[in-house]
Amino acid sequence: MTNNATNSAVPLSDSVQSALAIIKRGAEELLIESEFAQKLAVAERTATPLRIKLGLDPTAPDLHLGHTVVLNKMRQIQDLGHTVIFLIGDFTSMIGDPSGRNITRPPLTREEIEMNAKTYFAQASLVLDPSRTEIRYNSEWCDPLGARGMIQLSARYTVARILEREDFTKRFKAGTPISVHELLYPLMQGYDSVALKSDLEIGGTDQKFNLLVGRELQKDYGQSPQCILTMPLLEGLDGVEKMSKSKGNYISITEPANTMFAKVMSISDVMMWRYYELLSFRSIAEITTFKQEVADGRNPRDIKVLLAQEIVERFHNRVAAEEAVLDFDRRARGGIPDVVPEISLTGAPLGIGQLLKLANLCASSSEALRMVEQGGVRIDGETVSDKGLKVEAGTFVLQVGKRKFARVTLS
Repeated sequence: MTNNATNSAVPLSDSVQSALAIIKRGAEELLIESEFAQKLAVAERTATPLRIKLGLDPTAPDLHLGHTVVLNKMRQIQDLGHTVIFLIGDFTSMIGDPSGRNITRPPLTREEIEMNAKTYFAQASLVLDPSRTEIRYNSEWCDPLGARGMIQLSARYTVARILEREDFTKRFKAGTPISVHELLYPLMQGYDSVALKSDLEIGGTDQKFNLLVGRELQKDYGQSPQCILTMPLLEGLDGVEKMSKSKGNYISITEPANTMFAKVMSISDVMMWRYYELLSFRSIAEITTFKQEVADGRNPRDIKVLLAQEIVERFHNRVAAEEAVLDFDRRARGGIPDVVPEISLTGAPLGIGQLLKLANLCASSSEALRMVEQGGVRIDGETVSDKGLKVEAGTFVLQVGKRKFARVTLS
């Protein structure tokens, strides 16, 4: 279905209602639901797929599970037979998305953008079906705009409306600088929707304003406006802040299987259900059954293992997921994992604090000594309690906490 199709009322079939339920699962908001239901109905009647847009700026070289919340939704819609467009914002990355920020973010260089963009689609293909995905770069239509086109586009929106964005409003009232180029970002993202003639745009809740700008610009260009589906922002391992590499609370989709499994297992029992809702492909009925089993006394750890296995299998394979379970159980019993980084050091005897720092198991000697105080340091499985310990030459396995290991040869 193109954006020029009419949205006259069409009775909703059972299949359309089923599709609508799948699309709404885990979503924060669908605007405007009645409009999108009609788009689905017309698409079914005319056997013409809808155009579903997701834009990501390549601001970092890797994707994490937080990014996959929207990618999972794209895959579900893709499996319903619609056209998904994975848009890499190579042009808008040079502006820098100010969403949710209270300071100006330095724009990326062209070299940084190109480097990051190389890995984005390859990683997104771990979720999406690449053979059924339309990949686009917004420099295709943004670069040709030129100065004249940019001025003409800017004339279609007012400063007052741009300043309605909450983060802009807060910064303006606080006297925090807002660069002119930041005001262009919502316009450029909205223009992407015009260029792609999108029927639905998906984004995080922090993107809602930008998505609405796209809808308004489409109207201004004479297109049928896109609907908007906002997805929640996934909390990170701390269960508080949204998942972010800069906050160190993330699970990268390119991490080793054992690390990925252990990180999923580290989330709280309460947060587990949030991850099930936003990351699992299990049915709602099955997840509801899991919740009831836990309420009836089943150990929530068992349910968390199933979630961790599902996620590892998606980004690795079934064998890796099964091995990750065994590795995690071995570590939980105080055992040593099969694969441990090997490090050679000199200077024996070394104090335990300095040794842990040199082995890259602690950021500093003081942190290492705090871990000793807390009983979190082991040598060959034996807990170290003496902060003044001098370690003699030899080969041994150091362990800090539950997940950090190193096989050290000290001479």
